[in-house]
Amino acid sequence: MYKISKEALINEEIRDKEVRVIDADGTMLGVMSIDEAMDLANEKKLDLVNISPNAKPAVCKILDYGKYRYEMQKREKEAKKKQKTTEIKEVRLSVFIEEHDIQVKAKTAGKFLKSGDKVKVSLRLRGRERDYASKAKDVMIAFAESLADSCIVEKKPIPEGRGLTMVLAPKTDK
Repeated sequence: MYKISKEALINEEIRDKEVRVIDADGTMLGVMSIDEAMDLANEKKLDLVNISPNAKPAVCKILDYGKYRYEMQKREKEAKKKQKTTEIKEVRLSVFIEEHDIQVKAKTAGKFLKSGDKVKVSLRLRGRERDYASKAKDVMIAFAESLADSCIVEKKPIPEGRGLTMVLAPKTDK
């Protein structure tokens, strides 16, 4: 009747010999053979849906499968609406950045943090800049301190390849 679905087995797809059957109105009908359960479902012009395949015996419910799938999709959509996705935005600095430029970048990062996103601060060391790794770390720390009121340092400045990276997360008021 239906193709094999990801979520639940229905009608002829159910391979168990005995199943625990629940009626459309929620009444427990007890344990019976799969043939008896199929006959009951066909009498009511509804489907037999395996809602708990891991139970012993498997639990099947007599219901309208199309309506059941619609309800499940509706629930999944509601759950998706409620979850908050956090993005990681990136701000790039340089070793010999001026104080005003740090403030401008900090203002941009502050906007990202206020909207609930995490900020990855990266600083690339090019050529002879690698000799100034300690200055680069100082620049990163100064940047984090300029945002101290709106963020926490989730990942301290660490060398990564030819540069330094650090991750800032928005402060949660609890």
